[in-house]
Amino acid sequence: MKLSEKMAEAINKQINEEFYSAYLYLAMASYLESQKLKGAAKWMEIQYQEEISHAMKFYAYMNERGARVVLKAIKEPQKEWNSMLEVFEDAYKHEQYITSLINDLANLAMEEKDHATLALLQWFINEQVEEEANTSEIVDKINFVKDSPNGLYMLDRELGQRPAVTTTQGEEQA
Repeated sequence: MKLSEKMAEAINKQINEEFYSAYLYLAMASYLESQKLKGAAKWMEIQYQEEISHAMKFYAYMNERGARVVLKAIKEPQKEWNSMLEVFEDAYKHEQYITSLINDLANLAMEEKDHATLALLQWFINEQVEEEANTSEIVDKINFVKDSPNGLYMLDRELGQRPAVTTTQGEEQA
């Protein structure tokens, strides 16, 4: 069964949001790298890869359902922050925003009785719980170490230990 025009349009918008998320996280990585926070920068680079994989999951789904993917311009992300804390606070707020968009897609799928899309979105709903929890935990840890250079150093090292994203075939990405 082919996707409705309304659902295809909504998923196309989400694909754009996922690519914007990738751009935003890469901009955050660049800022963190410029601040010599290489571990936090690596964490954000992996987050960038994860967002690309989310966009591609929607892309593949649209093709499976016979809908046309229409790529639109990706807006320029913010490029400056005042601190690592501000970067991760913004990342947390952004994940909350993405959660609201995924929930809107799920509501539309329920309205349209589109069970296949709802099944796909269940994966994204669960993923967003994890995304919000991860960024919130990092914000809490940054607040915990406050202005301690030693604490920040240890946290930066911890963030740099984040494992790379894997594809559905189990291959590592970046």
